[in-house]
Amino acid sequence: MAGLKIRKGDTVLVITGKDKGVKGKVIKTISEDNKVIVEGVNRIKRHTKVGQGPRGAKSGGIIVQEAPVHVSNVMLVDGDGKATRVGKRRDTVDKNRTDGSTYTGTRGVRTSVRSGKDI
Repeated sequence: MAGLKIRKGDTVLVITGKDKGVKGKVIKTISEDNKVIVEGVNRIKRHTKVGQGPRGAKSGGIIVQEAPVHVSNVMLVDGDGKATRVGKRRDTVDKNRTDGSTYTGTRGVRTSVRSGKDI
């Protein structure tokens, strides 16, 4: 199974669902389920049991938190602020070994399909 093209820290735009049109930052990616958790999107209320913390503080009640969204329902926002698909390119770079010698290797770069710029 291929990895997700969207990573933690990316800004994404929700393209379908009840939060359509909302931009937010990716808090966490769940690659096994192809889902991401986006800040301020798909907020749910979770009822937690009242428990006692280590110092005697009681915690519990109704907590509002973000639920996962499928990765197909979001698009990455590039530097121009517009939604784009993610492409990949391999660049040849000079790399250094621990003994001080150098060699030519490749490095993967994510690119914007819409503008062709690096992300």
